[in-house]
Amino acid sequence: MLIIFRKKTFLGVSLILILLFRIIYQSTWVTAAESKVGIFASYSFSVLLGFSMREEMERGRSIPSLGSCPASAIPKLSWSPTVGVDLPAWFSSVSIALQSDSDYDGGLLKMGTPMVCLRDGSLPLPDASDNAFKVASSFKNGSSAQITSIQNMEQCIPLERNMTIKLTNEQISPGVLYLGLFNRIGSMRTQSKMINRGPTFTYTSVITIEECISSANWGPYCNETLNPLSCSSAYTDPNMKPVDTIVVCGNALGRSCHRENESKMYVIDILEVSEQLSIFAKDIGISEVSSSNKTRNASEITLMCYARYDAMPLSTIYDFSGNISDTPLLIHAPKVGRWFISVIPVRLSDVKNESLKACYSMESQVHQCPEGKAGLNCTFGKYILQTYVHMNSDYVDYYYLPLDETMPSSTTDFSLDSLSRSSSVLETDPSWTYFIMNIPKGAAGKSIQVKLMSDQNIDYEIYSRYGGLASSQSWDYFYSNSTSNSDGATYYKLYNSSQVLVRFYILYAREGTWTFGLKNLTQTTSTSQSTTRMSISLDSCPSRCSNHGRCRSAIDSSGLTLFSYCQCDRNQGGFDCSVVLVTPKGHFWQSFSLIASNSAALLPAFWALYQRSLAEWFLFMASGTSSGLYHACDVGTYCVLDFRVLQFMDFWLSFMAVVSTFVYLTTISESSKRTLLTAVWILTALMASTGATRASNLTLIMIIGVVGLLAGWAIELTTKYRRRDLSLGFSPHTIHRWRNIKGWVWNLFKAFCKRYRWGFLLGGSISFALAVTSWTLESSDSYWIWHSMWHVSIYTSSFFFLCSKKNIDSNEEHPVASYELQRQDSNPRSPQL
Repeated sequence: MLIIFRKKTFLGVSLILILLFRIIYQSTWVTAAESKVGIFASYSFSVLLGFSMREEMERGRSIPSLGSCPASAIPKLSWSPTVGVDLPAWFSSVSIALQSDSDYDGGLLKMGTPMVCLRDGSLPLPDASDNAFKVASSFKNGSSAQITSIQNMEQCIPLERNMTIKLTNEQISPGVLYLGLFNRIGSMRTQSKMINRGPTFTYTSVITIEECISSANWGPYCNETLNPLSCSSAYTDPNMKPVDTIVVCGNALGRSCHRENESKMYVIDILEVSEQLSIFAKDIGISEVSSSNKTRNASEITLMCYARYDAMPLSTIYDFSGNISDTPLLIHAPKVGRWFISVIPVRLSDVKNESLKACYSMESQVHQCPEGKAGLNCTFGKYILQTYVHMNSDYVDYYYLPLDETMPSSTTDFSLDSLSRSSSVLETDPSWTYFIMNIPKGAAGKSIQVKLMSDQNIDYEIYSRYGGLASSQSWDYFYSNSTSNSDGATYYKLYNSSQVLVRFYILYAREGTWTFGLKNLTQTTSTSQSTTRMSISLDSCPSRCSNHGRCRSAIDSSGLTLFSYCQCDRNQGGFDCSVVLVTPKGHFWQSFSLIASNSAALLPAFWALYQRSLAEWFLFMASGTSSGLYHACDVGTYCVLDFRVLQFMDFWLSFMAVVSTFVYLTTISESSKRTLLTAVWILTALMASTGATRASNLTLIMIIGVVGLLAGWAIELTTKYRRRDLSLGFSPHTIHRWRNIKGWVWNLFKAFCKRYRWGFLLGGSISFALAVTSWTLESSDSYWIWHSMWHVSIYTSSFFFLCSKKNIDSNEEHPVASYELQRQDSNPRSPQL
């Protein structure tokens, strides 16, 4: 969570809170990270709280800074839970410094290149279209190590080892800036995978927010003085039918005077959806400082006005501009929020005189229609939509219905024709109907669904816009017909487009006010009997994940935004699981390969049964069977037990089969073998239950197997070569002692060579090396190929290793010289007769 310390924050209290936070955080970091589920398992993006407060009074700003987060890892095809950076209303700049072990150096951009994606006001979703990758490709010929200008705040940037993203209030609006790190973008990111191996990168971050001390200062360096236009009066215009309300706003400080090419900044707040914002100057004149502030008229003076929504306007970056010395600057359907206005006098006089100043009175008017009316001359209907919650076991959706509609609570749509016919005051063609909805705080991770249904033809065009009234000239997204719509926009997805059904989504819609303008293409006097209904909802996952996945929910790292995402099945991908990654034919061959390859377990099982090693026979049969059942469930064929149970059984028995092969190569007693295998059962069960798919498991299993083999040999040596036998090889003479030791070692080596069939041992080693290679090469893209090879090679290696052991009698294998003392009879024998 990003916390900003203000000027009035007490330093001592802050330091105490920071120390407590660090102690608690360090003790719970591992648990919190491992508690993530779904595709976010243990890939958390959390910012540790730091504190650095200094004031630069000469520049009029303070710098609250946030400490660096601990190193976090993001595996391949995964992404960090998006973090929301809350930019306060009077921030001056934000700097995001990232350090990672990414190997991107500004060269050729690949699909697997890690990306950092930013979006202003809502969560980034780079997989929604190819636009994110196209924007990222624009950086491949240049370094992004120091990025200071991003015009489009919905884009992705290649992640380098050291990079800094710095944005000022001239480039981005106050509010929430969302940041997400992606280890490869594309349709496969949401595909369910049994394993997820590949390049993993780690990163740390430092986020610094600079904020102006005073609300009267603004700009990147807080050196611009803002003059608020306070709204104090409102009146109705009787010439308008219906009568609209005009809110008058002006500079409370009175007349303003400043020199040529000097800018003066004003600010005005639009509190609700309005029809028009008018900006104009009154009492314009020229004031000469050397003439005792006498003012004279100047008909040729030019006052250039630049207006911009929620950010500082420049002469090169603005939303609207015009010369307000002659005519007002009109902004139709202004967005709700803060507008910044810059006025720059130009051409004060043909004679250059630095003492001349332009003087004027700044004023603005906000035109608002009566309740329930909107549009041109307030002639069309406007309806406020109320929220209704619909819940089921998998989804929590919000439906929006007009306030004056009386309908059952289970209804999710409303009649559009009746509202459209009653909304127009004048019989103008075409007519408009407006709907206004509000997305509450914390719901930026959901998507707006708009659906029109008709029994004949749909004769409407749909225009949607954030913050202000939508029209055919001003919109964010629109639908006219199947060929004319916003298809191709990053956060627009059209699902149905026919004469009787239109359905599209606005993905991860921003929090705040959204308006929908529906343009009726039929004449108001038409007697058409068609019925058109409309549905507007805020859905968790687009199109219910296309019925090919599950809708998951998570909370961003700030803890303030709940967002949803799709976790697709094995064959589908994409942000909505609509992309086919594996065809039915390919699915068949993948399933057949993964399941049938376990039949290789019959080889070691047959040999174990032939040798009457019933424990090994049962283990290999159980391992092959459980692996086949697990992969049948994994590919979606059939699940005889719960998936997690089958996964545990598969990996546990596979680990045991590998280790028991090593133990089988020893010649120890059954009691010793049971002791070794019991210890192995416990270790492998812990490995299979805590992280069955870890790539390091193969190394651990090899170590456990080798240790078991060496332990078996050690037990065998201590039991078959007694201390008495070893002592016979020693002599008080050094030469004889070393000769006896060499002889004993040579006899031991010959016994070892006689124990194994070296051809089978070589074949087992080659097969085992192939199994290790297959395990190492497994990835999300080619998992089914290499894992099938793993099945065949690991069971084949076990078969060769089992066959390599000879059945040799212990007395024959370890010949030991027999030393016996001949007993002599001390009594004299009687002579034979």
